[in-house]
Parts: sequence; C-alpha cells; structure tokens
Amino acid sequence: MGTPPRTALVTGANRGIGLAVATLLHAHGHRVVLAARDEDGAHKAAAALGEDAVGVALDVADPDSVERGLREAGEVDVLVNNAGVQLDWGASPTGVDLELVRRTLEVNLLGSWRVSQAVVPAMVRRGWGRVVNVSSGTGSFAFGIAEMCPAYSVSKVSLNALTVMLAKETAGTGVLVNAINPGMVRTRMRPDAEQSAESAAEHIVRAATLPDDGPSGVFLRRDAVVDW
Repeated sequence: MGTPPRTALVTGANRGIGLAVATLLHAHGHRVVLAARDEDGAHKAAAALGEDAVGVALDVADPDSVERGLREAGEVDVLVNNAGVQLDWGASPTGVDLELVRRTLEVNLLGSWRVSQAVVPAMVRRGWGRVVNVSSGTGSFAFGIAEMCPAYSVSKVSLNALTVMLAKETAGTGVLVNAINPGMVRTRMRPDAEQSAESAAEHIVRAATLPDDGPSGVFLRRDAVVDW
C-alpha cells in the first residue's frame, strides 16, 4: 500500500463492488465510511467489518442527504465514487426514455460530482487526497461507446470528462483524481459476469491508495493506464 491509514468514503458501499472496496480498504487499516441510500444496509455492512468502520445514509442524488452523510462521516481523505445505476439496457439512442437518461445522469454523473464538490476542496486545503471514479468501458471512445445502453454510456463518458477536469484543477496540490474501468464484474447489475467484486476491488483500492508520485487524470483498466 502506498499511503498510511486514512479515512476513506465509498458510495454505494452496502453491496457489490462498493462493499468489496470498503472491506479491502478496512483490511488495510483505513477508517472506512460505508455510504449508501439504504441506511440499514450501510449500518449492517459497517457492523460486519467491525472497529473503524461506520455506515451512513447518503443518497448521492439528494443534496441534503449528501450534506448530512458527510457531516456524519467527518474529514474524508479517500473518496471512491462507486454508486451507480444502469436503467436502460437494450434501449436505443433514438428510443430511450429521456426520463431514464435524466435519472441515470443524476446518479452516475451529478452524484459523483456533488460528493466530489463537497470533499475535494478540503483535500486540497490539507494537501493530500485521492479520488477514484468507478467508470466503465462503455464510457470509453477507445474501448467502445455502448449504444445498447445509451444513458449509462453517456453518463460514464461524462464521468470520465469530470475526472480529467478535477485532476487539472487539483494538479500539484497532493490530490490525485483518476477513473477506473474495472471490467465486467459479477454484481446485481451484471450477474452473468465472470469477475468477482473482490477481484475488481483489488484494482480500485490500488487506484485509491496511489503513492504521492502516482498519476492523476488518467483512465485505468484494472492497473494499466489506457486511452479515454
């Protein structure tokens, strides 16, 4: 691990990739805040981890919920923007319900943006921070924009753009901001995938604990830097 123990906040942490990431960060000695819309699920997941793990109710699409959750979480050194939805599989760009597009962007883009706005300035003031945006191959022009889930794909393209902008804003401050495509992961969203959430978490945690001379503003495919 490249950093000493710090406080890490993981959104969407009551199950799947988020829970696996929180579990691994906790195993490495970090204080972990498991944030989720499901308050009971967040508390139960944190209790299962034990000491130095806390669950908070935090809906990334609700500004008031974000404010309350972060007030309870305290100072955040590591942010993993993992919360996301996939609502439009099988739709087409010309046929997708634009309400689904709006709801997808509200969580996948604006949710990550909202939480980042709330915690990154304090990271900059303290001179250290790590932000990892959990993206997707469907958000990559190099890998392949996915027309069969247009809202999800556009949300991840936009999340990648946000990553680059945040990295430019924080350059030289000690804060590193990167996006990662963990590959297809076996979760409720993709129960047919071969890769386990625990395997994906290993790569995400490495991105969240980069050394001070690590990259910022890059797109990671597991542990390799890839084209946007």
